[in-house]
Amino acid sequence: MYETIQTPAILLDEVKMNRNIRRMAAVGEKHKVSVRPHFKTHKSSFIANKQISAGAAGMTVAKVSEAELLLEAGIKDILIAHPLVESEKIKKLFPYQKSARLIFTIDSKEQAEVMSKAADGHMIEVWLKVNSGLNRCGTQPGRETLQLAKDVRRMKGLKLTGLFTHAGHSYGAASRKELEKIAEEEAQSVVLSARLCEEHGIEIQNRSIGSTPTFEKGASYEGITEVRPGNAVFFDRMQMSLNVAKKDEAAVTILTQLVSKRDCRVVFDGGSKAFTTEKGAHGKEGVAGFGEALSNKLLAITRLSEEHGIADLTNENMHLFQDLALGEKIQFIPNHACTAVNLFDSYMMLKENGEIEPLPIDGRGKSQ
Repeated sequence: MYETIQTPAILLDEVKMNRNIRRMAAVGEKHKVSVRPHFKTHKSSFIANKQISAGAAGMTVAKVSEAELLLEAGIKDILIAHPLVESEKIKKLFPYQKSARLIFTIDSKEQAEVMSKAADGHMIEVWLKVNSGLNRCGTQPGRETLQLAKDVRRMKGLKLTGLFTHAGHSYGAASRKELEKIAEEEAQSVVLSARLCEEHGIEIQNRSIGSTPTFEKGASYEGITEVRPGNAVFFDRMQMSLNVAKKDEAAVTILTQLVSKRDCRVVFDGGSKAFTTEKGAHGKEGVAGFGEALSNKLLAITRLSEEHGIADLTNENMHLFQDLALGEKIQFIPNHACTAVNLFDSYMMLKENGEIEPLPIDGRGKSQ
């Protein structure tokens, strides 16, 4: 099927992707919460519109340039989930406000002042970022969040409508029990902070949580209004290691060709410029090696250089040296789909009808 595809390439299975999109939508329907997927995973306006068609309320982006792409593609509800401290970036999106809902995010009084000044006659909808344990951006839950909410409410041009968080530290969970505990803490950090704000007369309409490992459990907590899974559209080895997804749910693979067989190793033409070098997320290792063969879990990429992926063989899998043929093409599930996607210009998409066609990754390089 893939014999004519030049390698390395990133393959996308449309059937599996559509199934994953339905899984996200089902969580929203079950718990009566909105689903706002993160664009950073697939970087494709085509896939973003598929998610909207399946019931997503809007999209999450990290960058202004991503928002611009989606707005031009017809998506009308976007959360910029990254603190902006440069007025020019903020102002770039003002022309779209007449036809779309744009939500900006804040995690400090100083940043809010920058945004208020940039508003200059515009009314900007904002959500506050709450730190639920990742210790990246965000105020501490409770009184610190309340104080920022009070500060923002006094500023011209800013309309506070929500709180949000992202439990990225869930990728380091060692068990299902720990993962569920993190999901609860993630939800409660927002719900309890919102309750405190409302006790002081500040209405919080939107209470949003993210993180693919926690969104299904987090959606079940009373008071949560929205979930923002990103990786769930594809899944990858990290999600497999957390038992969030099974191997047959991984919708993206890296197609490589075996180019060398030497001693106790086989070498493929996909290196660090095709696979992600991550072994986990947020600095926590969760998998061994850099890619697992879709057809055989005993075959894994153990080392990477820029253009080479090396599988060092051991007594357990030495038989593969004879089984694998020079020139053979092998699909590997990447550790982290999000970063692997950003290394390619196009997917080679296996469509539901069995045809293969390129799909541009038009959000690639949208990093500003």
